[in-house]
Amino acid sequence: MICTTIQNKTAAQIAEILQTAEMAEIRLDRCSLTDDEIDTCFESDVPLVATCRVSEILAVDPSLSEIKASSICEDRLCRAIKAGARYVDVEMEAPKYMSKRVRACAGEYGSVFIKSYHDFSGTDSCEALKALVEKCFHIGADIVKIVTTAKNPEDADRVLRLYDEFAPGRLIAFSMGEAGRESRMQCLAKGAPYTYAALNEEDAAAPGQWSSEAMSSSLYGDRKPVNASVTIPSSKSFAQRAIIAAALADGVSHLSGYSPCGDNESAIAVAKALGAEVSADGPELTVKGIAAAPECVDIRTLHTGESGLLTRLMIPLLPMISKSPVRMTGEKTLLDRPLKGAEEMMSAFGVNMESESGDCRIPLTVTGPLCSGQAEISGRYGSQLISGLLMALPLADRYSKVTVRDPKSIPYMFITLDVMKKFGVKVGNEMAGGRDFVESGGDWSFCTEMLFKVKGGQRYHAADFAIEGDWSSAANFLVAGAVFGKVEISGLDTKSLQADLSIMDILMEAGASLSQTGDHLGTVTVQRAPLTAFEVDASNCPDLFPIISVLAAFCQGTSRISGTDRLAHKESDRGKAILDMLLKMGVKASVDDNVLVIEGHSLSSRLLNGNLLKGGSYTSSHDHRMAMALKVAELGADSPVTIDDTACVAKSFPTFFELFGKFGDRSRR
Repeated sequence: MICTTIQNKTAAQIAEILQTAEMAEIRLDRCSLTDDEIDTCFESDVPLVATCRVSEILAVDPSLSEIKASSICEDRLCRAIKAGARYVDVEMEAPKYMSKRVRACAGEYGSVFIKSYHDFSGTDSCEALKALVEKCFHIGADIVKIVTTAKNPEDADRVLRLYDEFAPGRLIAFSMGEAGRESRMQCLAKGAPYTYAALNEEDAAAPGQWSSEAMSSSLYGDRKPVNASVTIPSSKSFAQRAIIAAALADGVSHLSGYSPCGDNESAIAVAKALGAEVSADGPELTVKGIAAAPECVDIRTLHTGESGLLTRLMIPLLPMISKSPVRMTGEKTLLDRPLKGAEEMMSAFGVNMESESGDCRIPLTVTGPLCSGQAEISGRYGSQLISGLLMALPLADRYSKVTVRDPKSIPYMFITLDVMKKFGVKVGNEMAGGRDFVESGGDWSFCTEMLFKVKGGQRYHAADFAIEGDWSSAANFLVAGAVFGKVEISGLDTKSLQADLSIMDILMEAGASLSQTGDHLGTVTVQRAPLTAFEVDASNCPDLFPIISVLAAFCQGTSRISGTDRLAHKESDRGKAILDMLLKMGVKASVDDNVLVIEGHSLSSRLLNGNLLKGGSYTSSHDHRMAMALKVAELGADSPVTIDDTACVAKSFPTFFELFGKFGDRSRR
């Protein structure tokens, strides 16, 4: 990325510059800003570097003591940090006490601490330069900046060789002077998080500095950054659960914020098959429920479309509410997805499942009744069937207790409980785990057991329910903005129970710039920033795997995404599909012991090294998540990406390609 140095400007001028800069350094030693103006400047979504040199303060006012000048720098830098500075730069010559205090402030507020060294007279030996970098890391630098004066190309090459010794994502090394001019661009090719440019040729902060316009033209060509606003459709995780709960309820429910998609329409069809009356008026559904009770309906067949969630919700519910055995059918990829663990779980509550293929796939017949009781079941095959069980058991006459060992996709169970509660049905729950769970304060990533206490004799009651936006869908646009420009997204709730809200944590760990206006329902903005490798356990959010794999390809360094064992039986063998996609695109990737390992490079590095992702013909494996991830990957490809099946996105997000069209055709630039 290109960081534009801003000096000798007013607050109003800085605000104007930030309208077009992708990143900027604000020289607090050269810009006369009040405290309030510093606060305002560093609230920007643009990634900003705060710099304030003691030597510059002394040059302006030689009457100051070094202690006083250091205090001025410290106050300005810490104020910038607290206001939102993404980076703070402190030179090696700064007093130790000042450096230590600024570093502590950066650590407290989440700013990246840069320790910088400048040599305005020449370039030292390789050994001396290496020692400088090691010293900076030793005293706590997150990133080390080494800038020397090159008198010849050999000097500049010596500085660039530092990238062979240290992690590129943690090093900014180039040379000043005309002999070092190209090194300012070449450091990006080596993997530096960003480089520096002047606002214009006349405003250069050091000899040999490019103007930001010239550097941007050389780096990006006509590859304009993404800049779009998107409204995200409703979460099908919430919508399907709410539609079924409303169908089971006594009375008329109103569901607002509804967005049609294949799986949601299948849920409506199931509700109608149960006897509910459903009508739609724009984004609002009206559902007159059946006042469900044990054996209240007599249906013989039920079609669940292509929805794995809907199928697994209905497997326990049907033997609870139907007098007769029910043959369940489906279509497309659902027919190839085994319902692992279903027979064992259902038999614990008296339900018999008989699959026509003999290996527990749709079509199958479920025969009840579903009986209350106590059982210990495995959660290793996911949360969906457990969610169906939790929705069904409250209708039974007696109390039930369900212990889930090794639970997976825990957030989705809480979504189920939340929806049920809105419709008047309550289930108690407790989480347990080992020492890691206790020390984490109850982080569900470390949960090893869940206990559900279900009071019998409950009934669903009509409710007015607002369906929130879908984080699974939003993740594709958030990643597109984080890597390729800027995207504003409305329709989301940042207090959501959805597992895929984790995309926010993943992007922040990778270094993306994220903000939200207003409250938890306000517009979320993501903006391009220097991205570095991340590590995440995606066991509880497997739908994020395809798109965060694309993200990792553009994060400098080696990312590790654990939880690949959750991917085998999605709409595709998703783990294999992701790995095949990455390898074909030229990304070094492998799966090792349940972990997807991806070697990534920044967009700048890929552009300069001719290492963009490879375009061409790709298969979505009829998987909506893969199709969307491929489309995002195309933004960083060297030629168009042709996808064999794009219609599959209708399962969850039928307007995806239409909304993505706002980004324009960037694949041929």
